[in-house]
Amino acid sequence: MTEFFHNCTTNERKREIEELLNNFAQQIGAWRFCLYFLSSTRNDYVMMYSLTVFENLINKMWLGVPSQDKMEIRSCLPKLLLAHHKTLPYFIRNKLCKVIVDIGRQDWPMFYHDFFTNILQLIQSPVTTPLGLIMLKTTSEELACPREDLSVARKEELRKLLLDQVQTVLGLLTGILESIWDKHSVTAATPPPSPTSGESGDLLSSLLQSPSAAKLLNQPIPILDTESEYICSLALECLAHLFSWIPLSTSITPSLLTTIFHFARFGCDTRVRKMCSVNGSSQNSVLGQERGRLGVLAMSCINELMSKNCVPMEFEEYLLRMFQQTFYLLQKITKENNAHTVKSRLEELDERVLCWGRQAESYIEKFTDFLRLFVSVHLRRIESYSQFPVVEFLALLFKYTFHQPTHEGYFSCLDIWTLFLDYLTSKIKSRLADKEAVLNRYEDALVLLLTEVLNRIQFRYNQAQLEELDDETLDDDQQTEWQRYLRQSLEVVAKVMELLPTHAFSTLFPVLQDNLEVYLGLQQFVVTSGTGHRLNITAENDCRRLHCSLRDLSSLLQAVGRLAEYFTGDVFAARFNDALTVVERLVKVTLYGSQIKLYNIETAVPSVLKPDLIDVHAQSLAALQAYAHWLAQFYSEVHRQNPEQFISLVSTTLEAITPLISSKVQEKLLLSACHLLVSLATTVRPVFLISIPAVQKVFNRITDTSAQRLPDKAQVLVCRALSNVLLLPWPNLPESEQQWAVRSTNHASLISALTREYRQLKSNAILPQRKVQLEDTKVIIHQTLSVLEDIVESISGESTKSRQICYQSLQESVQVSLALFPAFIHQSDVTDEMLSFFLTLFQGLRVQMGVPFTEQIIQTFLNMFTREQLAESILHEGSTGCRVVEKFLKILQVVVQEPGQVFKPFLPSVISLCMEQVYPIIAERSSPDVKAELFELLFRVLHHNWRYFFKSSVLASVQRGVAEEQMENEAQFSAIMQAFGQSFLQPDIHLFKQNLFYLETLNTKQKLYHKKIFRTTMLFQFVNVLLQVLVHKSHDLLQEEIGIATYNMASVDFDGFYSAFLPEFLASCDGVDSNQKNVLGRNFKMDRDLPSFTQNVHRLVNDLRYYRLCNDSLPPGTVKL
Repeated sequence: MTEFFHNCTTNERKREIEELLNNFAQQIGAWRFCLYFLSSTRNDYVMMYSLTVFENLINKMWLGVPSQDKMEIRSCLPKLLLAHHKTLPYFIRNKLCKVIVDIGRQDWPMFYHDFFTNILQLIQSPVTTPLGLIMLKTTSEELACPREDLSVARKEELRKLLLDQVQTVLGLLTGILESIWDKHSVTAATPPPSPTSGESGDLLSSLLQSPSAAKLLNQPIPILDTESEYICSLALECLAHLFSWIPLSTSITPSLLTTIFHFARFGCDTRVRKMCSVNGSSQNSVLGQERGRLGVLAMSCINELMSKNCVPMEFEEYLLRMFQQTFYLLQKITKENNAHTVKSRLEELDERVLCWGRQAESYIEKFTDFLRLFVSVHLRRIESYSQFPVVEFLALLFKYTFHQPTHEGYFSCLDIWTLFLDYLTSKIKSRLADKEAVLNRYEDALVLLLTEVLNRIQFRYNQAQLEELDDETLDDDQQTEWQRYLRQSLEVVAKVMELLPTHAFSTLFPVLQDNLEVYLGLQQFVVTSGTGHRLNITAENDCRRLHCSLRDLSSLLQAVGRLAEYFTGDVFAARFNDALTVVERLVKVTLYGSQIKLYNIETAVPSVLKPDLIDVHAQSLAALQAYAHWLAQFYSEVHRQNPEQFISLVSTTLEAITPLISSKVQEKLLLSACHLLVSLATTVRPVFLISIPAVQKVFNRITDTSAQRLPDKAQVLVCRALSNVLLLPWPNLPESEQQWAVRSTNHASLISALTREYRQLKSNAILPQRKVQLEDTKVIIHQTLSVLEDIVESISGESTKSRQICYQSLQESVQVSLALFPAFIHQSDVTDEMLSFFLTLFQGLRVQMGVPFTEQIIQTFLNMFTREQLAESILHEGSTGCRVVEKFLKILQVVVQEPGQVFKPFLPSVISLCMEQVYPIIAERSSPDVKAELFELLFRVLHHNWRYFFKSSVLASVQRGVAEEQMENEAQFSAIMQAFGQSFLQPDIHLFKQNLFYLETLNTKQKLYHKKIFRTTMLFQFVNVLLQVLVHKSHDLLQEEIGIATYNMASVDFDGFYSAFLPEFLASCDGVDSNQKNVLGRNFKMDRDLPSFTQNVHRLVNDLRYYRLCNDSLPPGTVKL
């Protein structure tokens, strides 16, 4: 063993040793040697190996061990444990305990009747209490939810046996904890606080009805010796695990709960810590950490109880008591006294975590978990108790939230507030009559919360903390730490706004106003220098203050944008003036930024102030964009009477946008301007937009080939906006006034200008030979198609007229694309972009393209994608090649879904492409590429073209059961079903889930499982495959879905399932004897309802695995009875 773990041993030699050791472990009498090693060696490796041999023997081979040997093992191992438990390293001792518990899991109570009584005796004898507690916790872990394979009957029996012991066990644990507490309390030297010390006055009297309870919780905390400390932590660990599976019932007594709370105080009492570190010796500070650990463990116990949603009536009172006691602790944590600020106390309680080896959780984390569970699971239950002071609780939660020592802690608390606000919102929606009463009760708390959250995102109030946030690195959600902080804070602001709109607005707007004044006042500091404009603010302090103010303005603009949705809809008129004030300010600010060109200005600290100025400008445009729906509603209200105010808002906005649409402007700002332009063109759609000089300027800039092209993203957005100005119907106007003729001509010339270079490629559709030329061609294709694809996508849901005009303008470019396609078939990056474009065309404009042309496109594709081409794309071109094939299959999905007879002639060639060309290439590949798209296409073929396979005549459906439906194209149907069946034998779980869903959908919609061909030739093959998958545990995440599908298939022919399939299935199972097969068959009750049937399936699968395991463990030549 030492050689194996030595760092000089080669891997080759390690493999040899491993083989030797494995062979030794498989020998029948190996355990005797291991027992000798265990009692004679002190080498950790040897002991660990010996225990592994025992573990393997008990879990995998126990059935074949002679009963004499079993008795010997059952008596020797516990003796060994008793003799050496004080001297063994803790990991060896724990492993030995687990091995003994494994024996109990197999043999208790029948052959090992004193297994549990021994554990109880160990706990009761003071010398072995710790050992007994370790055994108890291991038993709870291994027997209550056994991981290894046991028969279902045995699992149920173990659960029942353990439940019978719960009351005794909880009694013992309560006794241990109480006696240690009481024994040490007597010696505590601090006198109890006098009633006048103000500790018990304030909230406590309202929280804890009885003064005795308050007095009890005010006793000073005892000082424990190390041994007692250790025993208490083991007892609390046991309780936490027991609580995870025992139901809430009266065996969890009030005295046990009170005791747990006593220990929870260890976590929040900083005095304990001080006493420990008086002498400053390291021994004492370790004690302090252990104390904190008891607090954390006690909170774990409380949280286990809290996380149970189902609370029996008789337990509700206990719950109320638990909350009262926990809030006593919360009050203790957040209590302000002279020696300690709340924050420094929370920091101390949060730190403890760092110094424990074993458990990386702090008291504060546990406490926050408790509060989250309270609000999410129990608040609705508790709020109705008149004696529970919810408002005072919120006051404590408020203090706790805003004194959190870490950002993560603060986020977790904001989550709790979000849960609370969601609860309030849904409560008000369900009880509209009491809306005012509910809001009045919580109004003050919500306004306080709003103000404080807003202060927390401002540098003016919270600079030190905000400077720590990282604004560079992106997390998994593609946002930086600072963005996440801001987003979560603004969500809370938005939820308060929904409940208290006027309060929220009157809190936020003045703060925004203050920062705007600073920004709008910068104009007076702009001076003209030789090279351009310069901001004449140079003093370091002024620059720092300006930086903070600009950062705050940027955040507040985001806040104002986030609230836009609360001004539209039914409340438009009521909140019109507030919204108008905001929009007017925003328009003014964006115009100001563009006019004095703050984004190009020189500053004293360019690395800081320049990004700040750009960000504010971009955020003001984004905030204005958020009010696009409000502007649209404003437009529809005033377009008849006096639209002057509206017209001036829109035209001023455009004056602010147009100077920014230039390749010289920073991308962040350019994109904000483009997005705002798109929103005006798409959401607001004012009829006068096209006649505004600023918009005409943008048209000229985009269609002028000599002008420098914008970056790709911006170019696409501006083209979308211009196209939409011409294509989208104007709101509030009848069809006759839409001026389609003029707009159609303008749109055609816009598209013509955008595609000029692209259309010229057609003349030399033969692939250009020179590399440089090829690259240039690729760039033109990429730039043009990205713009066209976006234009089509943005109008795909619009009126027929818009789509007609769009297609007329695009027609020539589409034909060019089709002509170019064959030339680029071997350039998968180009093919990918072309197919994306065609896919978008099919999704948005297939009606406009007309049948003949659509047929031509599909035929071209079918001719190009030969078997060789498909193989080249899928097998040799990596992910791009696979993407090309996937997009092609997606286009076919759109085609086969089309109702009516138009595209039906393509079905045979689509099916043969799938089954004869694509499927053989991918069937045997383990990679999931292309498979999902192919099976979706096959599903769509069946789902939307059922009559292609099953000609159901009206007469047949009237005489149900007389005439069996006619079946057509049977071979193709069978091949598709065969492919689905094969996919269930592959490891890819996503494909399995998708395909199972498709079969179930076809059964729900078209009664697939009832069709004669399926019922007679495929049904039980599918059931067989699904059961085998369950037995192999290869797709365990889908157990439930597989169980339901098995039921739906079996229920088509229950008689056949029980009389023929099940006996055949059992007969074909290897690894089990005939007696076991009979038991499996008998245990599968002939139930016909879904819950019982799926339970029977899971029982069959579990027990089949268990029997195989048992039989594998029998020594060769065993006679089976």
